[in-house]
Amino acid sequence: MKPIELNGEQIIATIDRLEKRIGDRFPDSGLRNICNEFLNFAKQSKKNIQWIGAPNIPLRFLCSFIILIGLGGLFYSISFVDLKVQNTTLETVVTISEAVFNDILLLGASVFFLVTMETRLKRKRALKALNQLRVAAHVIDMYQLTKDPMTIQSKEEATPNSPSRTMSRFELQRYLDYCSECTALIAKIAALYSQSFPDEVVVRSVNEIEVLSTGLSRKIWQKIVILDNLENSEIKRHEIH
Repeated sequence: MKPIELNGEQIIATIDRLEKRIGDRFPDSGLRNICNEFLNFAKQSKKNIQWIGAPNIPLRFLCSFIILIGLGGLFYSISFVDLKVQNTTLETVVTISEAVFNDILLLGASVFFLVTMETRLKRKRALKALNQLRVAAHVIDMYQLTKDPMTIQSKEEATPNSPSRTMSRFELQRYLDYCSECTALIAKIAALYSQSFPDEVVVRSVNEIEVLSTGLSRKIWQKIVILDNLENSEIKRHEIH
């Protein structure tokens, strides 16, 4: 049975459609700009994820070659040790054992470093991309921060430093909905990294982005619910009168 996987192409297509939808209603908005940047990042992530998910053959060959040289050097140095019983004393045995142990310890540490090098390089690239996604989520949150649904119903006494609020109820609702979609898609791009590279550190970082996106989306939907309640209240008021 074929495993269930996220399709990167479909996610990118969804982001592209979202960017066009935002452009249709809010062509000069900062939300459209960040969504466009997010789209470009998602396209770059496709290549990035392919690199992370594929084996790095040249690096593996180089590490294997270095390890073989190290093992060869160890055995070569051991071959010079005189193991004849009549020539050995306790002091000599301790000295030789200590030298061999140190060589084996250093070689083991070197082997571990080389064997895990590919994983560390891929992890570093994945975490760098995930950090950019985390920043994008916070930027989107900044754009919806001043979109207060209560100003639709009540007359606001603006101050010189008050944000400009010119959206209708419908426009504000669509704007908030677009913000929620953006945060959800950020989590989906992040999930592609853990899908192709299920490293413990990467998976934990992806889960953190999922929690962040869910929290931001919940906050946005609270505003949408307030708008719906205000609209329903007005409808009931008109029906009574």
